Amino acid sequence: MTPAAADTSTGTTDTSPAEPTGRPAGRGTFAALRVRSFRVYATGQAFANTGVWVQNIALDWLTLELTRSPAAVGVAMALQFLPILLFGMHGGMIADRYPKRNILLVTQLCSATVATALAVLTLTGHITVGAIYALAVVGGFVIALDNPTRQSFVAEVVPAPYVRNAVALNAAVFQTTRLVGPALSSVLIGTVGTGWAFAVNALLYVGPTIALASLRPGDLQPTTAVPRAKGQLRSALRYVADRPHVAWTIALVGVFGTFGLNFPVVLTAMASETFDGGAGLYGTFNVVLAVGSIAGALLAGGRSRSRLRLILLLGAAFGAAQTLAAFAPNLPTFTAVLVVMGVTNLAFQAIANSSVQLWVDHEYRGRVMGLYVLVFMGGTPLGGPIIGAITEHVGVRAGMAVCGLVPLAAALALAGLLAVRSARVRAA
Repeated sequence: MTPAAADTSTGTTDTSPAEPTGRPAGRGTFAALRVRSFRVYATGQAFANTGVWVQNIALDWLTLELTRSPAAVGVAMALQFLPILLFGMHGGMIADRYPKRNILLVTQLCSATVATALAVLTLTGHITVGAIYALAVVGGFVIALDNPTRQSFVAEVVPAPYVRNAVALNAAVFQTTRLVGPALSSVLIGTVGTGWAFAVNALLYVGPTIALASLRPGDLQPTTAVPRAKGQLRSALRYVADRPHVAWTIALVGVFGTFGLNFPVVLTAMASETFDGGAGLYGTFNVVLAVGSIAGALLAGGRSRSRLRLILLLGAAFGAAQTLAAFAPNLPTFTAVLVVMGVTNLAFQAIANSSVQLWVDHEYRGRVMGLYVLVFMGGTPLGGPIIGAITEHVGVRAGMAVCGLVPLAAALALAGLLAVRSARVRAA
């Protein structure tokens, strides 16, 4: 590992390692697109992510229609992410032990099966809130394996100098599909119904399956499989604890995911209650977020290196933007602040994700990313119901304000901690 660097410009000790420089091949906003394997992989992800957004919008709206309760939407989110909270690191451990492409081929099939079940139940009129909750749990188990595998697989798709850019561009692809997916979902819901939205998602999983099968083994950078042994999860936790820059970043990501990203809860309520809109307005909110998110991901992709202070700054900026959005007096102001939220959200996510992957050794990457996914997505079973309850009983603006204030406070607190540590180091 590279020694820590002192960040004298902010009065804090930045313990994130200095990343290698002098590797121009990996620089540039679209550098990873020079690599064939990444182009193929990203194309497949474009199909998969479009389907995810189609299904997410339809499922959020269907849950709200069946229950008329934002808290129920929060419960559905919580159940989807509960398996990640329980088994997130186990998914990362499996990713370290077995070929990641094979794992992803299996998870695509499982995700398509869940989408098909939702489609059949909805189209036949047998869908219930209980069925939504049950399938959310099943889908959560798939995500618990798929997400850490997918996160760490990016580092095998491209050579090392392109990893940061590939992570950012992968996020940009995800957010670009957010422009298409919500719009397509809104059209499907308004014309043929939510059941066909789920069916379209199932069909779109053909794209990533073909892409994964088309990757040439010689173009990949596979990591050595980690043999089965006792204590592998504990050793990964000790590995992270011995690297404060990694631990602090993951901790902030956990706060961010638990409280900051409850968009299905607060945006459905903002659309239906505050601005008297429907599914179309909720889809529009997601499109607006996506516009800002694409800009944020491209901004992150253009950077060749980063420091922990930048991650803190972006986390605080996102929290401040969401707090402002909660009190926006009208729809145009709210929409404008959503763009800022999108920029800071994805810049934070892309830089935090790529930094953690570059800061850790490859034999630990799957388990560390499993921990990353666990705290990022696994906190939703806690945050989703809390924000849903606040939204339902106190008001949607209060719920959204909490979503902004908690990440803002966490980023400022961590910055203060780093400042105190820096002062002690200089005084010693």
